[in-house]
Formats: sequence, C-alpha cells, structure tokens
Amino acid sequence: MGLQDFERRLERVVEGVFAKTFRSGLQPVEIGRRLTREMDLRRSVGVHGIIVPNVFGILISPTDEERFESFMDALIRELEEAARAHARQEGYVFVGPVRVDIEVSPRQPTGTVEVLSEIRGTDTSLPYAALVLPDGERVPIGAEPMIIGRLPDCTVVLADSNVSRRHAQLRWDGSYVVIEDLGSTNGTRVNRQAIVTQRLQDGDEISVGSTTLYFEAY
Repeated sequence: MGLQDFERRLERVVEGVFAKTFRSGLQPVEIGRRLTREMDLRRSVGVHGIIVPNVFGILISPTDEERFESFMDALIRELEEAARAHARQEGYVFVGPVRVDIEVSPRQPTGTVEVLSEIRGTDTSLPYAALVLPDGERVPIGAEPMIIGRLPDCTVVLADSNVSRRHAQLRWDGSYVVIEDLGSTNGTRVNRQAIVTQRLQDGDEISVGSTTLYFEAY
C-alpha cells in the first residue's frame, strides 16, 4: 500500500468530512510520508535483515489536533498500517509490534509535524510475527508454541463452537513460522486450502472453525 492508497483508505473512513477538513493545513499524507521517511533514515542491518523503528511518536500542534479529533483513532490505525505496508514493500524487519502515538505539542507550529521513532523489541531474539484476530488485535508469536482452541489454557481462546478444544498451533521453525493442525474435528485451512502442517507467509489467511485469522510477519 503506497501513500496514495493510505490517503484513499482514510478518505473512505471519514467520507465528506475529509475533503472539507483537508483543503489546507497539515495533510494526513504528509504525516504518512514523514513516518515512512523516518523508517528509511533509521534502518540498520540486523541478524534477521534490515531493521527499522516500530514505535513512533507524532508531534502536532493543538490546532491540527482539533482538526483530526473526530477521526484520530482511524488516523492512527491507518498510519500503523502504512508503516507495515512500507516494511513489506521495502523488505524491512520489525523487532516488535508497530505502534503510533499522536501527541500534541504547544511548541509545534500549525501545519507541521515532527516524527520521533524507536526500535523497541520484545523479550525474544526472534523476528516479529503475529496472529491477527478478527477484532484486529495482534498476538505476537514468541519462542513458545501458540495454541489456538476453545480451552481456557490455549494461547488464543476462540468462542467458536466449530473450533476444537486444542485446534492448531503456530511455532517457529528456524526463521519461519509453521502452522500445524492438532487433529481438529473441522480441520485447519490456509488460504482456503486444508493443511496438516504448512510454513506461513506474511498475509496468509488462516481458517479455524468459523473464524478467520491472519498471519503477519516482516
């Protein structure tokens, strides 16, 4: 997803308000441009590839904050997705989940933006990968296998009667994440194909019971 896609997606979220609000002043696409530029400037070579910041602080003026207030949450979500999309496009690696915070600074001139960034890792040396739940929550995949099922002690608990008690697991195999069906009643599918064991790729759709999940990796 390029910055034009980012702009179009945000425009659909806020509909007519978007065109009226953004005839002048700070443009959301400029924030996205500064964020991706920050990733490019702060990239470094790591064990698993080219590592870039994953935590961003966006400083804007009080006036611009008022203009964004009605759809601030949507703007943050789209900025986070823009960072993920730029990483996919450039082959960058995150060491932790992407997070964007928009902060108001009285010293920031109206119509301008400052982007602060940080490389914030998890408690593992593995590359960052996550399972995206139906509500958009991202559950990082760590060194221990991630169990998906209905039992309370599963890593990801799904209230889906078509999901088995211990339905499937995700685990690291070297530099890759593998999904394995655990003998479930209704099976596990990746991109609508039934599997027993399969190596996952970024963007893969995982179906367990009536629930659709997504795999995310960089």
